[in-house]
Amino acid sequence: MKLILAIIKPFKLDAVREALTAAGIEGMTATEAKGFGRQKGQTEIYRGAEYEINFLPKMRLEIVVDDGQLEAACTAIREAANTDKIGDGKIFVVNVDEAIRIRTGENGSAAL
Repeated sequence: MKLILAIIKPFKLDAVREALTAAGIEGMTATEAKGFGRQKGQTEIYRGAEYEINFLPKMRLEIVVDDGQLEAACTAIREAANTDKIGDGKIFVVNVDEAIRIRTGENGSAAL
């Protein structure tokens, strides 16, 4: 099993969720986050004053998938979240040793 951590732009959340559902991925956790990468924030003007925004709004997605679903899930996220502009985000993949469903006690892939 693999844990996919994806950082995306907030307005792409629905498109990514729909793409993952179409790829057969059944669960996801989304958390509001703030961060920056190469773009180092941005400058905005509000009521005539210039403000530096160092941390931009992002969404952090956590998805656990079977090894066989990994490529489809990553492709779905990448294609749905892509705007071809800086700040589109990142996808990280981490090994998961065990998963346990609290309600039934199922473990491994059955718990997904």
